[in-house]
Amino acid sequence: MADSIPALTRTESLTVTVRRDDSLHSVPLNRTVHLDIVLPPDYQSSTKLYPVLYLNDGQDLGRLRMTDVLDSLYQKQAVQSFVVVAIHAGDRIQEYGTSAQADYMNRGSKAGLYTDFILTELLPYIKKHYRVSADPAQSVFAGFSLGGLSAFDIVFHHPERFSRAGVFSGSFWWRSKSTADGYRDETDRIMHDLVRKGTYYKQLKFWFETGTEDETSDRNNNGIIDSIDDTTDLIDELVKKGYHRDSNDVSSDIHYVEIKGGKHNQETWSAIMPNFLTWAFSVKK
Repeated sequence: MADSIPALTRTESLTVTVRRDDSLHSVPLNRTVHLDIVLPPDYQSSTKLYPVLYLNDGQDLGRLRMTDVLDSLYQKQAVQSFVVVAIHAGDRIQEYGTSAQADYMNRGSKAGLYTDFILTELLPYIKKHYRVSADPAQSVFAGFSLGGLSAFDIVFHHPERFSRAGVFSGSFWWRSKSTADGYRDETDRIMHDLVRKGTYYKQLKFWFETGTEDETSDRNNNGIIDSIDDTTDLIDELVKKGYHRDSNDVSSDIHYVEIKGGKHNQETWSAIMPNFLTWAFSVKK
């Protein structure tokens, strides 16, 4: 990332601090949104601005063992210091999705309102109360399953606010038609269609993870589970749009990790979290 922040020195404490009592009331969502804020070890001893990771499904920090993961990475000096803003989910079936449209069952009907909350309420609130950078090059958004779909949608459509998206087992099956109504992969997956119709922004980068045991469904009977097909097909759409993928180069626009035996759960996502965090917040040499 541009304007990188140096790694911690070995003389500093290497334990993160978690604030679990923060919240704000959202007008568009008409609810109080609870936040967990994870501050890096050197936060109290510094006056600098930090890169920031916004994380959907923030209520799952414990199951993700996020503090242990972060403490280990800081001890190894594997990442630069950054702030985590973990956003607790509300009605995730309605608030997570694609802001442009709900799916064929009207799930994701509040995704546009959630995006509005992120852009007009959460980002200004965090900027006011914490020392985080507003530079999109220092701003990352990530999520899991439906929260991953949401994170990708927000980053892809708002490059003026974010530069990187992290998607763990993303729900890229999100579709505009049911199989009973003649669903086709080629036309009816919503996020794929949005990418096709979207704009290329050279500063955006994307990290994807799937597990070979994310699910068992294989709707086209090609021997590959849908979650992998949907993710790799989305990557293909990004490549067509102009983004570069190099499986051997983590600095490329697209980085994809497929975990043999990986499941659709927090344990798998926690195990691969260091890979994502070192990709997103690597220490600049």
